[in-house]
Amino acid sequence: MALMNNSRPIRVLIVDDSATVRKVFQKEISRDPALEVVGMAPDPYVAREMIVDLKPDVITLDIEMPRMDGLTFLRKLMQHHPIPVIIVSSLSQKGSDVAMEAMESGAIEVLAKPNNAYSVGDMGAELVDKIKAAARANPAAIRPKSTDPVGPRTRLSMSKTTNKIVAIGSSTGGTEALKAVLTSMPPNSPGIVIVQHMPEHFTLTFAKRLNELCAMQVKEAEDGDTVIPGRVLIAPGNRHMMLTRSGAQYSVRVKDGPLVSRHRPSVEVLFKSVARYAGANAIGVMLTGMGADGADGMLEMKNAGARNIAQDEATCVVFGMPREAIARGAVDHIVGLDKISRKILDLV
Repeated sequence: MALMNNSRPIRVLIVDDSATVRKVFQKEISRDPALEVVGMAPDPYVAREMIVDLKPDVITLDIEMPRMDGLTFLRKLMQHHPIPVIIVSSLSQKGSDVAMEAMESGAIEVLAKPNNAYSVGDMGAELVDKIKAAARANPAAIRPKSTDPVGPRTRLSMSKTTNKIVAIGSSTGGTEALKAVLTSMPPNSPGIVIVQHMPEHFTLTFAKRLNELCAMQVKEAEDGDTVIPGRVLIAPGNRHMMLTRSGAQYSVRVKDGPLVSRHRPSVEVLFKSVARYAGANAIGVMLTGMGADGADGMLEMKNAGARNIAQDEATCVVFGMPREAIARGAVDHIVGLDKISRKILDLV
């Protein structure tokens, strides 16, 4: 049982203006003896007092609340008292946009509120997993990065890119890690395929935001999309993405299917398809995240001739997925986040 300091449960504060949501979250969190709901606040002003008195380890935070919106509260919190925060949001486009801005401001996870398409039961296990991941977050890595617009990007020189594929897996803390990597990649970089654990609809918003910042084209993957130099494809939330090949042309399949390693999309599914269809033409990258999703697939990539990179512990929000890949002997290079794009280009 994962307890904080091996002696007490993870202390959780729920901040949401809906009494119904607070009750549902409390019920689902309390099912796990490793977690304890120490307080529930209807707005940020009440939450502020509770944080001082109760000293929670993790906060779940709504983004649309009275008196002070969640985004403003998050920014103040990260400035004065950084604590791991999980954002809860509806699946609307507007909600997705604000949630992405919240993650840029220091939140480390996004959770979709239950609705007709996403039941309380589905939400419960994911909520517990995200809280446990957040509780293990590296304090130095959860502080918000600069939100200044990205300036002129250096056009790094590259060798030939024919038939090269870069496959990236990430989870907790991955949205900011991916932004750091992708904004450093030149426009003629090899095609990149990504699985980031994220709810349905949020991946579309995430891809659009990255597309505005990157020299490469970034889009949410659609079934049949080709993987070509200069393009980044992000697996859509709640769908698996697999690489396939016809002659010299790579493309992706996007499909439904059961959870793999407790996730859909799963890094495992992507990496195993890359091992099969790209082999030595591939470079694998494992970024920050909780659990072991993708570790076995990365080993298959290495055995097929791929060269693999893992983010180092010091720069990970959660050093789970990289650690598991390293433990399996699947990783060739362990580097800090700020050096990953350069390492990818060196290996091409």
